[in-house]
Amino acid sequence: MTLQIGFLLFPQVQQLDLTGPYDVLASLPDVQVHLIWKDLMPVTASTGLLLKPTTTFEDCPDLDVICVPGGGGVGPLMEDEQTLSFIKRQAAQARYVTSVCTGSLVLGAAGLLQGKRATTHWAYHDLLPTLGAIAVKDRVVRDGNLFTGGGITAGIDFALVLAEELVGADAAQLIQLQLEYAPAPPFNAGSPDVAPSAIVAEARLRAAPSLKLRTEITERAAARLNLH
Repeated sequence: MTLQIGFLLFPQVQQLDLTGPYDVLASLPDVQVHLIWKDLMPVTASTGLLLKPTTTFEDCPDLDVICVPGGGGVGPLMEDEQTLSFIKRQAAQARYVTSVCTGSLVLGAAGLLQGKRATTHWAYHDLLPTLGAIAVKDRVVRDGNLFTGGGITAGIDFALVLAEELVGADAAQLIQLQLEYAPAPPFNAGSPDVAPSAIVAEARLRAAPSLKLRTEITERAAARLNLH
């Protein structure tokens, strides 16, 4: 039976949150991958790339895997009842419920992280407990059928871990080799634990406005879920 995998697509999605794991999971044998939104009109990613949905909330089949990527548009999603209802409906029957980056905040707003170990982008990690999650600072975190990936590039790691779960280690390693996924970045600055302090300070300064807004949204979501 064909494996049904669905990625939520939305305005201001972080395209690498989506396209990184998409490339991995679309390489699995006997799989159909869906890009899902409210309608079929193209949406603009946070860096300007146009992405086209392939199905709508209404027409989407039951999914084996649902994945929520992150990006600048997650704030509105966390308070969008149509989107949250779709996620909850699919999550209730999916084999795996997953996210990349700040997509985990959307899962949390849907009430799917309560008592679960989860991760997200480092800049927003402290928001997870407000949504009832047990925050874990790893690139990929699994709790039962819940898989969450850390910030942006961690989506590829997440997808390879999920690929191993779905088709086995040999097939997952073959995909990794075909993608030549062997990270060797020119700088040791990929997390706040190792990046130079001045760089971390600048990154936190740039994230401050969105952190403030998302903190407010997260608190409203927690109140709606009676988590206060």
